[in-house]
Amino acid sequence: MARRARASETPAARRIKRKILIAMALTAFLPMLVVAYLVYAYALPLLDPQAQERNLPWMLVMLGGTGLLMAAGSFMLWDLATSVVRHADTLDSPRRPVATPGTSRPSANLETTAAVQQYVQQSDEVASLMHSFSRMLVTIEQQASDVNEYARRLDTAYKDLESTSAQLKEFSFKDEVTGLYNRRFFSIRLEEEVSRYRRFNHPVSVVLLDLDGFKAVNDDLGHGAGDETLRAMAEILLKQSRGINVICRYGGDEFAVLLVETSKSGARLYADRIRYVLTTWTFAHGRRVTASFGIASLPEDVAPAAEELIRAADEALYAAKRAGKNRVSVHEDVAATRGGGRPGA
Repeated sequence: MARRARASETPAARRIKRKILIAMALTAFLPMLVVAYLVYAYALPLLDPQAQERNLPWMLVMLGGTGLLMAAGSFMLWDLATSVVRHADTLDSPRRPVATPGTSRPSANLETTAAVQQYVQQSDEVASLMHSFSRMLVTIEQQASDVNEYARRLDTAYKDLESTSAQLKEFSFKDEVTGLYNRRFFSIRLEEEVSRYRRFNHPVSVVLLDLDGFKAVNDDLGHGAGDETLRAMAEILLKQSRGINVICRYGGDEFAVLLVETSKSGARLYADRIRYVLTTWTFAHGRRVTASFGIASLPEDVAPAAEELIRAADEALYAAKRAGKNRVSVHEDVAATRGGGRPGA
């Protein structure tokens, strides 16, 4: 279709279209390229005082050349507009009356025929020009629609990517069995809370708890029963904790709770409450499950460092294990129970 349309154009229409394209290139496209090059190659280096004297003359020469190109393109547009106005005036002027053959002279007939031919040629040129403009507008509208569609798809893809990234980040911080946060996330949040303590001196406590006899549940009833026990423990911790606390599965049958804005006495009350709930909780496998707890707090126990706080809570936990399990120990209890090895589950 495009080939047939080009074949149907008159030489005058093609000439007019060529003038339009050249004028547009001279007035817009080429000057924009030159200005962009000037900004990149000359204007930015002018920020350096040493390069200013070297680059400024070339920049002025290229700006002058750009001005000449724009002036030439503007002249072509003015000439083209003048031609269109002249053709329109010719179309609006009344036709000369054509005399009958019996009353006209041969020279008058020739003049009339030439005028008619010139009128038809001018009409064809104007019609071709208007047709070219119409096709150009249709093409521009189609391209604008394509750009809008592309922008819409790009925006949708970006939103999908953000959603996928958020989901992946959430999955990377969650434990598959219990749905609690994992050790990696707990370490990040603990570092944040210790930093906040250094700035504002707000208390923070860590509670580590380990299930007593969990290995026997796994060995006697299977890993499915063990996973159910872990999920039940996660449910208890979530129900008994505030929303600002961070609960995670620290590894195996060990859990960690970051108690924000909580002193050592508050952490001990929290651990005692969890231990009491465990004594009355009915697990699916029917066995009774207890837990041992270790507590460490800032500022009472250790220096304000995340690894020191975890180490102190871990020592308190195993002090509770050595003391007979199913109990809560704080950092002060560590020295009293020194001497024994690390007990089993």
